Amino acid sequence: MSFINRVLLLPVIALCLFGPLSPKVAAQEGPLDPSPPKGTTPEAIIERFAAKETEFKEARDQYTYKQTVKVQTVDGDTVTGEYQEVFDVVFDDKGRRLENVTFAPQSTLEKISMSPEDVSDIRHRLPFVLSSEEVPEYQILYVGQQQEDELHTYVFDIAPKEIAKGKRYFQGRIWVDNRDFQIVKTFGKTVPDIRTKNNENLFPKFTTWREQIDGKYWFPTYTKADDTLHFQTGDVHIREVVKYENYQRFQSKVRITYEGKEIPKENKPQK
Repeated sequence: MSFINRVLLLPVIALCLFGPLSPKVAAQEGPLDPSPPKGTTPEAIIERFAAKETEFKEARDQYTYKQTVKVQTVDGDTVTGEYQEVFDVVFDDKGRRLENVTFAPQSTLEKISMSPEDVSDIRHRLPFVLSSEEVPEYQILYVGQQQEDELHTYVFDIAPKEIAKGKRYFQGRIWVDNRDFQIVKTFGKTVPDIRTKNNENLFPKFTTWREQIDGKYWFPTYTKADDTLHFQTGDVHIREVVKYENYQRFQSKVRITYEGKEIPKENKPQK
C-alpha cells in the first residue's frame, strides 16, 4: 500500500469490514499444544498437505466465484477514506479465465493509494496456497496442534528462505486440518515491505479463513486485516476485508466429435 505525502508515493492496501463475521469465520480456538504429532512426523505432514494444496490450486482454477474487496483508512472511529472493488472470476466461451469487474467506484483514499503489489497480493497472496512446488522456497517449522471449532489442526510457522528480487512471499502461520491435510486458516503478511528513499510500500497483517465448499477442497472465503502501518511520515490505521463467494465449478461447453458425431470425453479416439 502506498502512502501519499506530497512528493512521497507509498503503497498501502486496506480492506475493511463489511459486517459481522459469519459463524464459520468466528472460529473458537483452543490452546496451542506444542507436543509432537502422534503416528507421523512434521515432515510427513508437510509432504501430505503440500500435495493436497497442489491438487487444490489446480482445482480452484476451474471454479468461478465473486470477490469483494473493501479498503478503509480509519482515524479512531472515523473512516477517512475508502476503496472498493467487486469482480467475478468467469470463463468465456473458449474456456479462458477472466476477471469481470462489476463495481469499482472512485477511490476516496487520501493518505494511501493502491499499488500494483497490493492488487497482486489480493489476487494471489491473501488466499495463500502452499503447493509442493513452493515448499522448497520456505522454512517450515512445526509449532504444535490446535483446535479450530470442530477441526483438529497441525500448526506451522513459515517464512521465505530468501527473497528473490521482484517476487512476493507469505510469512506467518498456517493451520492444516489433520483429516483432509489442507490449509484451513492463515495468519501473517505478504513480504517484503518495500522501502526506498522516496517510496514506502507496506503491507498489513491479515487472517484468511477457508471453508469446505465442494465436499473435497477447502476454499478461501473471508480475509480480514486490521493493522497500523508505520510510515516514516506517520502511522496509518487500515482495515480490510476480502470476501470470496458463489464458488461454482466451470462446466465446459466444448463438444468433442469424431467423424461428425459427439462422443463422451472418456472415449476419445486414439491416434
